[in-house]
Amino acid sequence: MNEILLARIYLTEGQHLHRKVMQHLHDVEKVKGVTMFRAISGYGGSGIVHQSTLVDLSLDLPLVIEFFDTPEKVRQAIDGLDGLVEADHVITFAGNSY
Repeated sequence: MNEILLARIYLTEGQHLHRKVMQHLHDVEKVKGVTMFRAISGYGGSGIVHQSTLVDLSLDLPLVIEFFDTPEKVRQAIDGLDGLVEADHVITFAGNSY
């Protein structure tokens, strides 16, 4: 078993940061795996609900970027995102790969 660390970054499409974050994780940090999820609804610190309906196509939906690697590599990647992503929008989960 190998120890891994999983990180989640919470953004919205309207922040226009997801491409920069993905590029950093792929090209600079070269983490093992990254997935981006587009939510149908969510809210954060502002309390404003961002959601999509069948009538409109919102361009400011919540996004979650999830990535994993060794604990050291994930911490390094998170440190590399300083100034781009707010620290309280990143959470981590420890686990093992089999």
